[in-house]
Amino acid sequence: MNETTPLIRWFSGLNRSDTAIVGGKNSSLGEMIGKLKDAGINVPDGFATTADAYWSFLEANDLTDRLAAKLAELNADGSNLPQVGKAARKMVLQARFPAPLEEAITRAYREMTERADRKATSVAVRSSATAEDLPEASFAGQLESFLNVRGKKALLETCKRCYASLFTDRAIVYRINNGFEHMKVALSVGVQAMVRSDRAGAGVMFSIDTESGFPRSVLINGAWGLGETVVQGMVGPDEYHVFKPLLDNTALQPIIEKTLGSKAKKMIYATGNQVRSKLVDTTRKERASFVLNDDEILRLARWACAIETHYGQPMDIEWAKDGETGELAIVQARPETVQSRKDVGTLKTYRLKKKGRRLVSGLAIGDTIATGKVCRLKSAAEIGRFKPGSVLVTGMTDPDWVPIMKKASAIVTDHGGRTSHAAIVSRELGLAAIVGAGKATATLKDGGEVTVSCAEGNEGHVYSGVADFEVREIDIADIPKTRTKIMLNLGNPSAAFRWWLLPTDGVGLARMEFIIGNLIKIHPMALVRYEKLDDKDARRQIAELTQSYKDKTEYFVETLARGMARIAAAHHPKPVIVRMSDFKTNEYARLIGGAAFEPKEENPMLGWRGASRYYSEGYREGFDLECRAVRFAREQIGLDNIVVMIPFCRSIEEADNVLKVLSENGLNRGRNGLEVYVMAEVPSNIILAEDYAERFDGFSIGSNDLTQLVLGVDRDSAALSTLFDEQNKAVTVAIADLLAKARKSGTHTGICGQAPSDHPEFARFLVEHGIDSISVSPDSFLTVKRVVAQAERERDARNEMSGQAAREVTG
Repeated sequence: MNETTPLIRWFSGLNRSDTAIVGGKNSSLGEMIGKLKDAGINVPDGFATTADAYWSFLEANDLTDRLAAKLAELNADGSNLPQVGKAARKMVLQARFPAPLEEAITRAYREMTERADRKATSVAVRSSATAEDLPEASFAGQLESFLNVRGKKALLETCKRCYASLFTDRAIVYRINNGFEHMKVALSVGVQAMVRSDRAGAGVMFSIDTESGFPRSVLINGAWGLGETVVQGMVGPDEYHVFKPLLDNTALQPIIEKTLGSKAKKMIYATGNQVRSKLVDTTRKERASFVLNDDEILRLARWACAIETHYGQPMDIEWAKDGETGELAIVQARPETVQSRKDVGTLKTYRLKKKGRRLVSGLAIGDTIATGKVCRLKSAAEIGRFKPGSVLVTGMTDPDWVPIMKKASAIVTDHGGRTSHAAIVSRELGLAAIVGAGKATATLKDGGEVTVSCAEGNEGHVYSGVADFEVREIDIADIPKTRTKIMLNLGNPSAAFRWWLLPTDGVGLARMEFIIGNLIKIHPMALVRYEKLDDKDARRQIAELTQSYKDKTEYFVETLARGMARIAAAHHPKPVIVRMSDFKTNEYARLIGGAAFEPKEENPMLGWRGASRYYSEGYREGFDLECRAVRFAREQIGLDNIVVMIPFCRSIEEADNVLKVLSENGLNRGRNGLEVYVMAEVPSNIILAEDYAERFDGFSIGSNDLTQLVLGVDRDSAALSTLFDEQNKAVTVAIADLLAKARKSGTHTGICGQAPSDHPEFARFLVEHGIDSISVSPDSFLTVKRVVAQAERERDARNEMSGQAAREVTG
């Protein structure tokens, strides 16, 4: 280094080409300050020590050869790693800054303080190695960061601790595993003005869905206080998902998921000399409130998109909100290194076939299934107890746990969210992991065999014993094209993104009752008439679930709307047909508060269900909430590819009554492109198909109920199971009749029953009679797609032969 080489560089004078000088983390901050300011993105300024400053520090203290010699003592099996690392760190911590470097840091800090007009500016001090945060070197978090550093003396000492962190055990192992020579990696210290998120909140966001790789969603996690609680997985954070394609339309609010986290703790500033931050309990109000309002969620999502576009790749971003000014800020951004590097030409799916008793549940990380024996550990120091292939169960993890995590078959933690350390590293290692499981360390017994399943949607489950499961790998290029639209049957919004790679034609059946039963859990009428509800236990459960909402009916509307919107977003702009609620009375009664509003029926399958409820005095107000949710999803969120479908409509008069109620709720056919379908599952739908076609835009055949009613067979009766046959001639004649009438009227036809999945010959029958779409379960998609493609080829061949024969006769 010569005397003119700069020892510090201001962020505002850096760009991403300066990685070799200040590391990826600091060069990225400079890049955003310089290039994204016009996009309105707020990045706090600061400065970074250079790689040359680091080498000058080593040279002035005669450390280069001494450190190299000490690291050369490391045994091949790493058995003396703790001793070697400790000795190397001690060398650095006992060294002194050369005068020019100390003066450069002090002068820059003094300038920051003057700019802030304060006696001593509080800063964040972060380590940035020249090999860290690069796409090909993905294990960020190996080095130390320090928050709320105040004063010259504390800053200089902290910078030295950053230098020493280059020789932590985990950093040494990281370099070995990634092929970096120890003495060719320099360290830059970033000094950035603190955002007072201790008085507001902070978190992490990704410009890609972290579990499925769905590229059109932004994931945001947030908690009260400093962001370390989110990064380290200390708390269950709030979770928000935003649909990127609709962000340009400022009239819309494309937030497709909002989940309230537990946020039991928060990290705030401490006033002691040595301890700069501390964990405290959050208040009841904080736990019941979202960290971000909708406008802030959307602003962060737009920033994530702008950052992703600028860098040309999905990004992992840390954000913070200043509690004094109310301003949002971006404090770090690095490339996302897991989903963005996966092969999108293949889709690997896991399916449980037989499972044991459910033991614990939490957030699913990834979509795989793994088995193994439980190994509960309290700290990474217990590595000697861990046997390769075990399921690691612990409270939470940090970078010190990585050597253990690499040996695990799966990971389960009590705490953490999707952007916690345990989640990020598990994705990078390709492990099944469940975070935020609550009491996993108390429930799962050491040595017990378990199955960790992340293949059932956003929620992951640990089951007792070794479950039976299957794994399939689909080559997307091998899936044939068909003229008949092949769609999916879905109910679980959390699993919707999982299938984004499949070349589907949309969703033929999205079951509203799944969202109500599994996400909302409350009978809509119990919300409408909450004040008159006598059931004290139901009132308590409702109060707990709706604690974030002043109007309890808004809980129902928003949760249902976002559930539908998440499914619709995964397939946008292709149609997603949402069936309005079709619970039977006994199923409705099992919802919280439901017993007070449901009659006891001898045969609920043929009772008060479907369309008959929507205009009746006993449920009309509940149906109004369903309609409000559809409008919210279509008009406020912006997912106007949602199609409404009416189930179990027994008569033309009933159809008119339902359409009238829809209209009164602002859901008019044709308005804003709205289409309304009807299920064809009652014989009257077939017999009067021409009349129904005048009122609805499409038919969707419900083969289960239609078979039940045509044959007079209770579909739930075990004694009559051999008589229940969707391919019975009476059923197929009815279906063929409907398809012919609908084709004549130009009305869309589809089927959403299980028959095409179970019986390939039934799928061929439907193609032969010109059905427009077939909707199947995701795991049947490939099979049905191939059957339909073959049926279309056979039909084309027959038509060609018939045409040729006709031409020969006329010729």
